[in-house]
Amino acid sequence: MAVVFPSLSTEAGLKHLDEYLLSRTYITGHQATIDDITVFGNVSKDPGSSFPNVSRWYNHISFLLASSFPGKSIGVKIEGSAAPAPAVTATDSTAEAPNEDDDDDLDLFGEETEEEKKAAAEREASKKASGKKKESGKSSVLLDVKPWDDETDMTKLEEAVRSVSMPGLFWGASKLVSVGYGIKKLQIMMTIEDDLVSVDNLIEDYLTAEPRNEHIQSCDIVAFNKI
Repeated sequence: MAVVFPSLSTEAGLKHLDEYLLSRTYITGHQATIDDITVFGNVSKDPGSSFPNVSRWYNHISFLLASSFPGKSIGVKIEGSAAPAPAVTATDSTAEAPNEDDDDDLDLFGEETEEEKKAAAEREASKKASGKKKESGKSSVLLDVKPWDDETDMTKLEEAVRSVSMPGLFWGASKLVSVGYGIKKLQIMMTIEDDLVSVDNLIEDYLTAEPRNEHIQSCDIVAFNKI
């Protein structure tokens, strides 16, 4: 069944989406899909701190879209709201011939210039020289953080969690979830840079070690998604 959202141009719609994304990285499933693109197209801009979960998701999808189109853009301006005119093919006898005397015209279909060939060769050489080293990947992680008992101060527990700071670690949204007998656990999102942060070490050496283990009994990984 399709997921239905109210108009995302309204504050009520963004609030609904923010609550929906509280414990989700993507709109549907465990990786980006056309559903994310559909919703992204209906959110006019990053809503900022007013809707932190939408903001996190919006910036993540923006990053994925940007990385899918690595070419250098020159900027496009669309005036008004009219639909774009249909493309003119090379066989259209009514098409207006370009002005060959205008050196400032941008020829999208022309042959590669010497500068472009040189730049392409330099990029290829740079890739070989660096051994085609990949950029550090990122992951989105959802943690369950459990207290010792129902008398544990959950506010101090969350403060203890968020007090962990290191390069490549970014804490996100959180919520308290009841587990029974008056005990609640903390569910918290985080984004990590894979080359800089090990989740196992984060849990063993920081979250469940002194002095934070005064409030934290254990931590479990609920979801781990590559970005």
